[in-house]
Amino acid sequence: MPDTDFVKGKAGPQGMTGDQRISGPHGREILVDIQGLHTHFHTPEGVVHALAGVDLQLWKGRTLGLVGESGCGKTVLALSILRLIPEPPGKIVKGRIFFEGTDLLSLDRDGIRRIRGNKISMIFQEPMTSLNPVFTIGSQIEEVILLHQSHLASTRKQARAMAVEMLDMVGIPYPARRIDDYPHQLSGGMCQRIMIAMALACRPSLMIADEPTTALDVTTQAQILLLMSELKEETHTSILLVTHDLGVVAQSCEDVAVMYTGNVVEHAAVEDIFSQPLHPYTKGLMKSIPTVEARKWGERLHAIPGNVPTFRSIPRGCTFHNRCEEVMDICRKEPPPVFCPFRDHSVRCWRYAN
Repeated sequence: MPDTDFVKGKAGPQGMTGDQRISGPHGREILVDIQGLHTHFHTPEGVVHALAGVDLQLWKGRTLGLVGESGCGKTVLALSILRLIPEPPGKIVKGRIFFEGTDLLSLDRDGIRRIRGNKISMIFQEPMTSLNPVFTIGSQIEEVILLHQSHLASTRKQARAMAVEMLDMVGIPYPARRIDDYPHQLSGGMCQRIMIAMALACRPSLMIADEPTTALDVTTQAQILLLMSELKEETHTSILLVTHDLGVVAQSCEDVAVMYTGNVVEHAAVEDIFSQPLHPYTKGLMKSIPTVEARKWGERLHAIPGNVPTFRSIPRGCTFHNRCEEVMDICRKEPPPVFCPFRDHSVRCWRYAN
């Protein structure tokens, strides 16, 4: 866990108290502080515990990569922050999500609407399906501006001028002309740029990007990631980047949180995760990255043994113990709390209890 000051709260590891942190690495302020978040889904087969007590912090001006296998709860966490979990079947059961000091879970419907799309924006996985096909891209950006930035643009004409500026900012050629295009007239990469323009139109404090390069070719992926990095520096927006691609994490993130079966198992700076992973699951992910040397010598690609358990059959204790090569007796009995064996580096693993 990044080195911080602690205020009153429940007992933490190594004799420290408190979960709520008031400062982060390099003296940065905390933007988002998630504490003990549980999100469940009710299905015919039973209750699915998609998030099981997530604790996570994101600091102002930084990019946090949320990485893990498909189905580990990354997107559910992102949607929980914005309170977009469909009810039913989903429900945020308990926990707290502090954003700029305000608990988002305590807000009424109007309160969260004033934040959603304004102070917190989101880019969804599929750019081609995230835009409304019957409206021009300009009208969709203008709608966001008129809804949340009426003090800057009170008329459609003013909103249109701001929309043209946003299109130019994200690298759309001839923005004054392309503003009247429909989504089907644009490529996937161009549509993703439009989504980024919409997300940044209100100058949010936090932008959540859920697999923003999934449906794009490699060249376009690189362009989109570079664009997001440049715009983050220009607008001072923090980014929560949801991905399963460790290459994207290495290229674009400053901090990394690794998720497994609905919880964050390791959290550290990106260089620490890649050079000194602590959790056995993180170690397995790093070993599974293809290397030139392995291909040269004909070595087999490393695979983590076993299969990811379903959310209806989560094992007792540490949820990774049935796949872990370093398992101990306590791992099968008790879920590990968060330990901080190194400064700015936290891990949920009994190996680091002492």
